[in-house]
Amino acid sequence: MEVLVLVVGLMLGAVLLVGIGDRLRLPWPALMVLLGVAVALVPGLPDGVDIDPDLILPLFLPPLLYATAQRTSWSVFRARWRSILLLAVALVVATTATVAGAAWLLVPGIGITAAVALGAMVAPPDPVAVEAVAGPVRIPRRLITVLQAEGLFNDATALVVFQAAVLATVQGQDLTADGLVLSFVLGAAAAVALGVVVARLARWLTARVTDTVGRSALTLVLPFAVYVAAEEVHASGVVAVVVLALQLRAAAGPDESADRLVQRSFWSVVELLVTGIAFGLIGLQLRGVVVAAGAELGRMLLHALVVVAVTFAVRAVWMAGALVSVRTRRPDATAAPRSAREAVVLTWCGMRGLATLALALSIPATVPARVEIVLIACTVLVSTLLVPGFTLPLLVRLLGLASDAEAEEQAEKDLAQRAKAAAFRRLAEFRAEAPPELADVLDSRFARFGAVLRGEPETEEDRERIAAVQRARELLNRVQAETLAAARAEVLAARREPGVDPEAADRVLNRLDLRTVVLD
Repeated sequence: MEVLVLVVGLMLGAVLLVGIGDRLRLPWPALMVLLGVAVALVPGLPDGVDIDPDLILPLFLPPLLYATAQRTSWSVFRARWRSILLLAVALVVATTATVAGAAWLLVPGIGITAAVALGAMVAPPDPVAVEAVAGPVRIPRRLITVLQAEGLFNDATALVVFQAAVLATVQGQDLTADGLVLSFVLGAAAAVALGVVVARLARWLTARVTDTVGRSALTLVLPFAVYVAAEEVHASGVVAVVVLALQLRAAAGPDESADRLVQRSFWSVVELLVTGIAFGLIGLQLRGVVVAAGAELGRMLLHALVVVAVTFAVRAVWMAGALVSVRTRRPDATAAPRSAREAVVLTWCGMRGLATLALALSIPATVPARVEIVLIACTVLVSTLLVPGFTLPLLVRLLGLASDAEAEEQAEKDLAQRAKAAAFRRLAEFRAEAPPELADVLDSRFARFGAVLRGEPETEEDRERIAAVQRARELLNRVQAETLAAARAEVLAARREPGVDPEAADRVLNRLDLRTVVLD
């Protein structure tokens, strides 16, 4: 009963803090962590929350990864494969090695394999934390896309290193680079194959489910199913979920407007509640960590702050190197960072989150210096989440990156114009075939099509125009359906093109879907 009350309370807190965060212009996930800390400090409560650490990742990671992956596309990953390798693999390995070295020097008796496990815990930035904190801030979408791509795959690298390090610690063995590379490659390859197969099976199944709500419910089951299946065959559950989401999004057709609208609303609610619970648990766990440290808390916190500084420093050096690399390559409109200001923001947005917490809590009791390892991991998590979370809006304003974000909004307007042009090309074909008396009616009916794409409401004059075309309902319905279908198909085609921001395409597509459902 205590766990049920806790979950309900965290969901209610998330709903309330979303509104408060909007009013204060603060990231609500960071506020959820503070709420968890405040609740944990209430006298008389137990030290920590009794949740099986083995359940934290399978319960929270699949839906959050799926929700985040839906906002990107295969074309983004094809265009940014170099960034993904450098950030989601190489940077994770570099951070793991550097943090492991610092911990081995600082923490008495930790052992090199346990130090590597600590490095793997704190290495991967969390895609959910990045999206929740950086998404509402007016920074260029290129930077958000880079952070999303990094966060969606870096957990896979960290999990392979962490599991191998813990196993070596418990069994008293040494880590081998060859074994880690082989495990990562085989696990990732199997996960990609599994994600593609499950996505095709899901498309076959949804074609036979007539209820829109039922099809939406299936999308909630699929991330858990593919994650568990991947872990059972020793593949990467993280990669499998991401591939599933990308494949399903790529296979969506232009006539699935109702499904997209329902699933967009459905997943917005799911993501809000699951994120609220996850970040609330982060705050609640801190009490148990502090109590376990006891009289050694001061010394451990000092070591933890050193590790925090090392974590920030490694990311800063890496982003500086990425800036030099981008400037020496041929010009690329999607590359990031393209300036020192962008490198600073990408460094500041390395928020840790759910994966770090789950890995820290899953450390076996037999691992040397377990209490200090968990304390260091939680300190890195809170520092990288709260400090950037509350200072990022100010930093963006000081660096002047908001103006760059305004320039990128032109991409959404360009997509709307492409959709409008596709619809009017189809309209011109109908107009050439229509009787003369219907030509003016067709022109008036679509006079405000551009306003639809911009999301402007209909006026009283528009409603009168709709009433005027009732005498040609059958023809006009066909015209409306096919021109909107042409517009949707154009946006979906654009979404798959390299260099097109999937988020901008989704916003245009959502307005077209709304219009289609209203007309239906």
